[in-house]
Amino acid sequence: MTSADLISLLQGAAVTVALSLAAIVIGVPLGLGFAILVWRRIPLVQLIVKTYVSLIRATPLVTLGLLIYFALPAVGLQTGPVTAAILTLAINTTAFNCEIWRAGLMDFPKDQLDSAQAFGMSWPHTFRRIMLPQLARTCLPALVNEMTLLLKGSPAIAVVGIVDVTRAAVRIGANTYEPLPPFLLATALYAAIVFVFVRAQRWLERPSKLDEVRV
Repeated sequence: MTSADLISLLQGAAVTVALSLAAIVIGVPLGLGFAILVWRRIPLVQLIVKTYVSLIRATPLVTLGLLIYFALPAVGLQTGPVTAAILTLAINTTAFNCEIWRAGLMDFPKDQLDSAQAFGMSWPHTFRRIMLPQLARTCLPALVNEMTLLLKGSPAIAVVGIVDVTRAAVRIGANTYEPLPPFLLATALYAAIVFVFVRAQRWLERPSKLDEVRV
């Protein structure tokens, strides 16, 4: 492998991280919002969200990516590869995040909600001051696990023309006829990225950090 190959892999890793982070920034809060709609049992909205979650969880990332990339232009919405990739990852992770947040909401102690209501706290105030800090703590491991799964599933976006770290390794292996070195390095890069996510989780799990969620 040459220095140019190494740079290509690093660039692919940067693309993987950037697109995954963009999807996470969209998917985590959106999943929380959908989970709240289901948890509060708003009839029609609840049905729509449940249908969305079921369909997306059953759809492979590759299929979803191709659908978004080719279907949106067919209805007049032009999207480039980057936009299609972010939409694909965000739509996918939102569905899984919704289920994670919903599980946390279902297990939330009802007596705390009753106490907040007895003290005259509004729903937004109750959620922000009482529920969210506890939900963030209990759901954080599952959320980080979903983030790492999203990251490892991101090579699927190569179908829309994105050159991520896996696609870069494939190209290098095809050009050099030595696929093992670039794939070993790609594996190491994935491991390093996942390690950063896990270390961030450990750091956020410190009480002083998660308590900052309460605003």
